[in-house]
Amino acid sequence: MDLKSIKGISIGTETKLNNLGINNVEDLLEFYPYRYNFINLIDIKDANDNESVTIKATIIEIPKIQYIKKNLNKMIFKVISNNQLIFVTIFNRAFLKQNLLLNREVVLIGKYNKLKNSFVASDIKFNILENTIEPVYHLVEGLTNNNMRKLIKEALKSNMYYDYIPYIYVEKYHFINKKDAVNLIHNPKNSNDIKLASLRLKYEELFDFMFKINYLKKVNKKIIGIKRELDNHTNDFCSILPFQLTSDQLKCMNEIYEDLISDRRMNRLILGDVGSGKTIVATYAIYLNYLSHHQSALMAPTEILANQHYKNIKGLLDIFNIKTEILTGSTKNKDKEVILKKLLNGEIDLIIGTHSLINSNVKFKSLGLVITDEQHRFGVEQRNILNDKGNQPDVLYLSATPIPRTYALTIYGDLDLSLIKIKPKGRKEIETKVYKETEIKEVLYKMLEELKLGHQIYVVSPLIENNLEVDLKSVFDLEEKFNTAFNNKVAIGILHGKLKSKEKDLTMNEFKNGNLKILISTTVIEVGVDIPNTTMIVIYNAERFGLATLHQLRGRVGRNDCQSYCYLISNKDIKRLKVLEESNDGFYISEKDFEMRGSGDLFGVKQSGLTSFKIANLKTDYQILLQTKKDSEDYINDGLYIENEHYKEIVNDISFIN
Repeated sequence: MDLKSIKGISIGTETKLNNLGINNVEDLLEFYPYRYNFINLIDIKDANDNESVTIKATIIEIPKIQYIKKNLNKMIFKVISNNQLIFVTIFNRAFLKQNLLLNREVVLIGKYNKLKNSFVASDIKFNILENTIEPVYHLVEGLTNNNMRKLIKEALKSNMYYDYIPYIYVEKYHFINKKDAVNLIHNPKNSNDIKLASLRLKYEELFDFMFKINYLKKVNKKIIGIKRELDNHTNDFCSILPFQLTSDQLKCMNEIYEDLISDRRMNRLILGDVGSGKTIVATYAIYLNYLSHHQSALMAPTEILANQHYKNIKGLLDIFNIKTEILTGSTKNKDKEVILKKLLNGEIDLIIGTHSLINSNVKFKSLGLVITDEQHRFGVEQRNILNDKGNQPDVLYLSATPIPRTYALTIYGDLDLSLIKIKPKGRKEIETKVYKETEIKEVLYKMLEELKLGHQIYVVSPLIENNLEVDLKSVFDLEEKFNTAFNNKVAIGILHGKLKSKEKDLTMNEFKNGNLKILISTTVIEVGVDIPNTTMIVIYNAERFGLATLHQLRGRVGRNDCQSYCYLISNKDIKRLKVLEESNDGFYISEKDFEMRGSGDLFGVKQSGLTSFKIANLKTDYQILLQTKKDSEDYINDGLYIENEHYKEIVNDISFIN
């Protein structure tokens, strides 16, 4: 049903909803709250220091607005709460000023600082009922939580409820029906309502996910691929390498060889820690594919990574006279025409590139192998466009996101899995240490020592701009502090997600070429980018990241035979962060992250794009995931899906996913 059919949705509102991924009424109904405000008013005198609380207060001063910078303002005013004078600050709510009248009673939600007698409000409510539960939604500028609640209230009248759980499991687990679940998740009266609704909705979402995974696995087993007549050429390949392969790499290469000589299409994921040597294994697959007279394609998520692969892989394969080219958005049109012609004629054995490889004008004579690096960075559709450029080419995925093995076997159940855990010899372990903010001078001295040695440094911040509501360091704030600390004598660059792709590439290349000595960045530092001269990474507000993310960020250094360092700056969650002092093993760290964090970032930075769930969390809902894995397997094996229109449709579309 079209969004415009809902009362209160104008063209402008529809655009804002689209920006949140809401494109129809069903999307709106399934735009679930990410948390709830439990409105339990307390006496300000009972408030714990810096704990989120809800209080009732009376305004005794007209608010003053201060504009700090573009898109950032704060409003300051005084209130009385239970005969106590309090100074209130709220950010980016200037539009509320007209409602904040003298002597008006309001409800403030936020944190109280006893020492300063100040209250930093996250929200201000009017005419609110005590002991209620308020759903809180992700928003975009111009759309408030109240707006969203009103729109969803209207959408709930539409009866657009599609129940995807097979009836046998609804009965087995005594689930409430979909309509009741959606109503309760948006309008709970108590905690039990949230529990009942979320359990039912999470099961539905994860069952749907696992059905697709398990059906894909079933289909993949039947796909006939390219059968190759090949000897195992591991010794020939190893003879050109200037280093010795690990046992994990050799085992992985043997698994690839067995895949390539079978008549079943290879559909394998190489899961390896940062710096574990996945690329050399992929290069071996390219070599075998070349020997069987087929072309290979390797797709990387960024130009920097594509260029890095081109330089490293071409250097090895030139020995075997394997013709390698690169195709990216920066390739000149004149050169592009020549490359496309050679590719079609079979004069190119390996093409390395970015999204440019999926363009319709990129055609192969005989594509036999597709490799996708950092596969989670591409959508299913993008990967399949490249896969479909050949006649059932073998497929190899690479990922540097270490996750617990049992977990990987579940979520990557449609793929054969190869793990590379042992790192190549010769690389020193990265020294990691947690520092408090008060110890920052020691970190600055250590940074200066590395700079004097001619080395480069990454500095990571969780924010782009200062947010005065929370004490986090921004890239701009850190740039100013480091310029002061090093007397403006060190070339510093900034990298963050709001920069355009060309700006990011320019900055990264400046750093790679050594023109910048310190790169201050958010977590957009590219996974896999190899800058050996970078020997230190300093991560501010480290408590804001999952251990798996911190480990991946740490993997940006330690890429040469020099000693490298990782310094985590934090005043909180020190015990959890100490895990990184103990170990450099990404799989061990992912297990600890799984144990210690109730929610969050198991798969690395949020840009990972592994999958996008509306309510389920692959970490906290792991037991539900395991149950849906078993139930969906039974459902497929029993053939019951044939009677369900929703799952019949998925089965009919599975050829597209494959």
